[in-house]
Amino acid sequence: MALKRSPGGSIFPYPYKGGELFGLHLGSFRGNEEGLLERMKAEETFILETHRQFPLWIDFYQDRLTDRVLLEFLKTVGHTRNNITKLALVGFSFWDRIRLRRLVKKTSFEFPMPLRFFSDPEVAKTWLVSDAS
Repeated sequence: MALKRSPGGSIFPYPYKGGELFGLHLGSFRGNEEGLLERMKAEETFILETHRQFPLWIDFYQDRLTDRVLLEFLKTVGHTRNNITKLALVGFSFWDRIRLRRLVKKTSFEFPMPLRFFSDPEVAKTWLVSDAS
């Protein structure tokens, strides 16, 4: 399959340590909530148009993850659930994780794939291409 670029400039599929994954760079929006939500929606459309399953790594470094952003993130995961085999989240602070878990509980959302949080993108990508869940 030929390499493509997502709306955020990510290479798809991204070859890594003998496997493939998709890395979404949603970080560095800081307080630009509208910009982050627009990018998230564009990436969702891109994922759906791939018609493939893959492990997904999402970078949220330097973003302000408001409840609105986290709810839209859950919707995006729900819409793309058939495409994502494993999900690695990078850049979530301790409090962001707690807030996400509260929203998951409040909305009765269930992640249909293995999910892990990471501070190191390389460790996240290694986990995604490994057999571990």
